[in-house]
Amino acid sequence: MAGATEAVACYTPWNSGTAYNGGGKASYNNVNYTANWWTQGNNPSTSSGGAGSGQPWTVVGDCGTPTPTPTPRPTPTPTPTPTPTPTPTPTPTPTPTPTPTPTPTGLAKHALIGYWHNFTNPSGATYPISQVSDDWDVIVVSFGDNAGGGNVSLTIDPGAGTEAQFIADVAAKRAKGKKVILSLGGQNGSVSVGNTAEATNFTNSLYAIITKYGFDGIDLDLENGVAQGAAIQTYLPIAVKNLKAKVGSSFYLSMAPEWVYVEGGYTSYGSIWGAYIPIINALRSELTVLHPQYYNNGDIYTPYATGAIKAGSADQLVATARMLIEGFNYGGNTFAGLRPDQVGFGVPSGRSSAGSGFTTNADVSNALNCLTRLLNCGTIKPLQAYPDFRGVMTWSINWDRHDGYNFSVPTKNVLKTLP
Repeated sequence: MAGATEAVACYTPWNSGTAYNGGGKASYNNVNYTANWWTQGNNPSTSSGGAGSGQPWTVVGDCGTPTPTPTPRPTPTPTPTPTPTPTPTPTPTPTPTPTPTPTPTGLAKHALIGYWHNFTNPSGATYPISQVSDDWDVIVVSFGDNAGGGNVSLTIDPGAGTEAQFIADVAAKRAKGKKVILSLGGQNGSVSVGNTAEATNFTNSLYAIITKYGFDGIDLDLENGVAQGAAIQTYLPIAVKNLKAKVGSSFYLSMAPEWVYVEGGYTSYGSIWGAYIPIINALRSELTVLHPQYYNNGDIYTPYATGAIKAGSADQLVATARMLIEGFNYGGNTFAGLRPDQVGFGVPSGRSSAGSGFTTNADVSNALNCLTRLLNCGTIKPLQAYPDFRGVMTWSINWDRHDGYNFSVPTKNVLKTLP
């Protein structure tokens, strides 16, 4: 037995139902921990690490009565007593905590995500997916159509080639490690998922489309009809969960609501303000990445400044990412932070692709470096570096090509340099 040491008092025992802000303290199995940011339900013994680890807890040290040397007999607990090292020994299997499951393998650690037009607009005619630059890690096909009753359909624009060519092009991109997904919604899009029958139709019709075309999953850009108390807040998550059950664990799910539907709940929780929060909460385990649109919406109020932060600025991108990772209050409730790898930000690819919120390449670079390694920060700075921050979404791949790749090339170059 080791020599006697002076016992350190244990913090209040960790409780899975308690929300801990950054700096909050808790103990578990005679080890003290400090919260790195807002967290709830993450067992500190299996969700801890130092700054930059992406884990919500940091080990402070042993506490209480020293634990005697283990005997060869089986202990009554399922895990060995933590050792007094600065960080716990990593385990080779997923941790049995309520934390959402990891994103599908194969997705770039820092991804460039863009929308591909399945239609002609001023950026030009539709062109085959085979011609999309390999700088894009995720190609979001825009958009699936409302076929009524919760059903979704997809008609390939002739500019993309024949149906057989389109299917082959999707397969070729995926063979290169790219993700190709179908987006639902858009500015004028609407799919009703307001009852059990519509939810079933939504699931089955999308499963048929995913199977036929070889998509990795879907992107939820549905905004029309999404408001506080709307039935879609209940039935859309049910439909998506059932869809993942059909597709399997590789199912890719992204969301791209305008920021008023998410962080807007901090300012005013009602109507469309914060209306996506219940959907996000219900799909945390299924969510691959949330990348709200920070354009065409104006300036934003956050917990980190007394006034509104200018749309398109690096400070806005950092502040809103902080809210999604570190959590924020809304309507008397608290939004629990997502994992950093589940968060990205959405900006326009150029001045022609959106009405407002244009972000310079310098501001995109500064925001990414600030979030992942605390470099080039402005007045807003995260509590710690988040090296697993997922990346950047933009509208759109077609506008970027129209503008001579002025967005994708410099942004991809920055993403390649991140930790």
